[in-house]
Amino acid sequence: QVQLAESGGGLVQPGGSLRLSCAASGNIFRLNAMGWYRQAPGKQRELVARIGSGGTTRYADSVKGRFTISRDNAKKTVYLQMNSLKPEDTAVYYCNAALIDWTATTVEYDAWGQGTQVTVSS
Repeated sequence: QVQLAESGGGLVQPGGSLRLSCAASGNIFRLNAMGWYRQAPGKQRELVARIGSGGTTRYADSVKGRFTISRDNAKKTVYLQMNSLKPEDTAVYYCNAALIDWTATTVEYDAWGQGTQVTVSS
């Protein structure tokens, strides 16, 4: 069984910063791309940032220049550094990983974390 454990959410004022972390654990054969998605009330879940196993990154236009995604493969952890936060960044942030576990080493699937709340408000 694979688990993604997120941490680092909270309440921050506009212009502030937060760093989210997501650690993968369990029966993992290989971790491929990892990323962060978010869902605001009444809206669909959207991609925030994604990073490949080799470090290639992709960002939503709304966060480019403000957010930075990184990963530590040895720790099976992905990070999201969020700077210059805006009220419209308020959402539940979900960690995602494309991975293969030892039960079927030719089958890739998506795993999700439980989500962490980020609230940007004065």
